[in-house]
Amino acid sequence: MSTAIIPFDAGEARLEWIALTDALAAGHLLPKAEIADTFLYRDPDTLLNRAAWIDGLGLAVKSATIFPGNLEKGNSAINGGVMLFSDDHGTLQAIIDFHLVTKWKTAADSLLAARRLARPDSRIILLVGAGTQAHALYAAYSAVFPQAHFTVWNRTRETAQKMVATLPNLTVADNLESAVRTADIVASATMSTDPLIMGDWLQPGQHIDLIGAYRPDMREVDDTALTRGRLFVDSLDTTVGHIGELKIPIETGVITAENIVADYYRPGDFKRESDNEITIFKNGGGAHLDLMTCRYILERWEDTA
Repeated sequence: MSTAIIPFDAGEARLEWIALTDALAAGHLLPKAEIADTFLYRDPDTLLNRAAWIDGLGLAVKSATIFPGNLEKGNSAINGGVMLFSDDHGTLQAIIDFHLVTKWKTAADSLLAARRLARPDSRIILLVGAGTQAHALYAAYSAVFPQAHFTVWNRTRETAQKMVATLPNLTVADNLESAVRTADIVASATMSTDPLIMGDWLQPGQHIDLIGAYRPDMREVDDTALTRGRLFVDSLDTTVGHIGELKIPIETGVITAENIVADYYRPGDFKRESDNEITIFKNGGGAHLDLMTCRYILERWEDTA
């Protein structure tokens, strides 16, 4: 059996957002994933390897190189690739573009939560941050909420304006507080270490989607937000003790791990209970989600070959 080489553009042309969220949901009905991360450093550069094994789905190893100095040379700071192995015999089935997997995994992770937690009649979606991931979130949310209007807020307004210039049905939000107060869904994908979104701004019925924080020192919402909303995560194992959004308020006693209602491995509890409640979802990523996404990508690649 030959190994599929799946590049970004050719792979992306075959993918669908709703179908991927269905694949992620199905993946969480299988035995729980075994995951492991390893890091190698050469200051200021990093090699990150993330691996996952799900019985019945196979194995994936995602390697990322982070070279900050590339930006000064006009190159991407993050590069890499993903290898997908057969569950039956461990052979290499596919090598998939790193950016393809990351883009679709991250946005679909949030979209699955929104399909379960956001009000179906949501009409205003605020994107906090105007980077690469914001573009993916715009595409993903558009698939489920086609009638919604999008606004985008960014620390540097010009970056938000550039995004607006390339996408329809999107306007710049100049005041973050006002934009949060009027949104039905708030999707935040920033690199902030200090909370940007205040709990006092939140309104009944909102869904808050937190993507950006991934280190122990990073947060996008304050303590008040976490005490006002019902909390959900994609995986308890990859968020609670690892990401500042939850790690810090748990360590300071603001909340406890028991305040988290469910992760994707408890689908029966992963739901909105009323139109007025505020739901907060922490997208932590994780190699198991990369594996589920890779399996979906390969299946689509083979089905449309």
